[in-house]
Amino acid sequence: MPLFSPAPDVSSPFASMGGDHVGVRVADYDAAVAWYKEKLDFRLMGKTEASGVIWAFLAPPNDDRFMIELAAGPGAQDRATPKDLHGTLGLHGWHHLCFRVDSVDDTLEELRRRGVPTLAGPMEVAEINRRFAFFADPWGNVIELTQPIAE
Repeated sequence: MPLFSPAPDVSSPFASMGGDHVGVRVADYDAAVAWYKEKLDFRLMGKTEASGVIWAFLAPPNDDRFMIELAAGPGAQDRATPKDLHGTLGLHGWHHLCFRVDSVDDTLEELRRRGVPTLAGPMEVAEINRRFAFFADPWGNVIELTQPIAE
């Protein structure tokens, strides 16, 4: 839970706003789709081509409300592969995406079994009632796992 929990503002002109997807730039379509399917059990929901790029939409195993949109093809610079979480905090802008899970520990154990290294965690922050951990995809995109701390 966050430190503050203000009531929803249904009168806002942005009241219909909600998460839909995050865009991730990758060089190799096949490798990226395979990684997200094999390591995270994501499902390929759609694919198209435009502007010399293949666009693919992948959803988590049991959630169609939020997707990762892969933009695959040559022409982009590589992002540095992070070695630890602190090394990723030196740039402004987008840092990570986060998925809520039932158990950070169980999810990390399965990721490690699948050969995915951990960047940080698990750790807890009582002030926000969260347990979390971080890992990255092979293209340097940081992913967080979070769960509420049992009260």
